[in-house]
Amino acid sequence: MILIYIGILVFLTMFLSLRTVDQGMVAVVTIFGKYQRVLFPGLNFIIPFIESIHKRISVQNRSAELGFQAVTVDQANVNFTAMLLFSVLDQEEETIKNVAFKFVDEKNLMQALIRSVEGSVRAFVATKKQSEVLVLRREIVENVKEHLDNTLEDWGYHLIDLQINDITFDEEVMRSMAKVVASNNLKAAAENEGQALLITKTKAAEAEGNAIRISAEAEKLAAQLRGQGIAAFREEVAKGMSKAAKLMEDSNLDASFIMFNIWTEAIKNFAEQGKGNVIFLDGNIDTMERSLRQLMAMNNLDKLPK
Repeated sequence: MILIYIGILVFLTMFLSLRTVDQGMVAVVTIFGKYQRVLFPGLNFIIPFIESIHKRISVQNRSAELGFQAVTVDQANVNFTAMLLFSVLDQEEETIKNVAFKFVDEKNLMQALIRSVEGSVRAFVATKKQSEVLVLRREIVENVKEHLDNTLEDWGYHLIDLQINDITFDEEVMRSMAKVVASNNLKAAAENEGQALLITKTKAAEAEGNAIRISAEAEKLAAQLRGQGIAAFREEVAKGMSKAAKLMEDSNLDASFIMFNIWTEAIKNFAEQGKGNVIFLDGNIDTMERSLRQLMAMNNLDKLPK
C-alpha cells in the first residue's frame, strides 16, 4: 500500500509539474507571488506547489475599435471612428515582466491605451481648423505614434497602426461645409463658363477679322485684275485704231469713210445693247475728222526714233 501511495504521489507530482503553452502565447511563472521566469510555447516543467503560472500573455497582434470626439481650433466638433492595432513589443524577459505587472488586469490596460490614443488625437486636432482635419489622416497617425511609442514601450507594447476609418462633423457643420462646397462649385462653373464665352467670342472675332482680310485681299486682287484688263483693252483699241489709220494712209482712203463706219457701228451697238437710256451723239463730220487726225498723229509718234 505504501508503494501504491508513493506511486500515486509521484504521478500527481509529475502531472502537476507539466504545463503546456500554446503557440503565440507566453506564461509568467511566480514563486509565492514573486516573478520567477517565463515559459515559452510547448511543454514546460514547473515545481509543483511552489511555482505557479501567474498570467498567460498573448504575443499576437491585437486590435481595438475606437470612437471618440475632438474639437478643432475653430470650435468644430469632429467625430472619429478608428481601429487600433498593437502587440507585445518582443519576447524579452523585461518586456514580458512589464506586460505582466504594469496593469492590474486587461481591462485597465485597454482603458489606459485607448485614452492615451484619444488624448493624443485630441491634442493634435485642437491645433487644426475643421477644413484641414479631413486631409490629415496620415499626419494624425504619425503624431499619435510619435507621442505614444515611448509610453507604450514602457508598458511592453508597440503601436503597429492606427487606422482612421471615418471622420465626421456635427450635422450643422456638415450642412455649412456642403454649402461652402456648393458655392465653390458654382463659382468654378461660372469662371469656366466665362472663360469659355471669352474664348468663343475671341475666336469669332479672329474668324471675322480673317474673313474681312481675305475679302479685302480678294477685292484688291480683283480690282487690280480689272484695271489690268481695262488697260490692256485700251492698249489693244489704240493699236487697232493706229493700224487702221496706217492702213488708210497707205491705201489713200478717205478717213471720213472709216470714221463714218465706226460711227454707224456704234449706233448699232447702242440700239442693240441699250436699256432705254437717252444717248446724245455728235454727228458732225468735222469732229470725226479731228479724231482721225489725232489718231494719225499718235501713229506718227510711234514712228519717231527712240
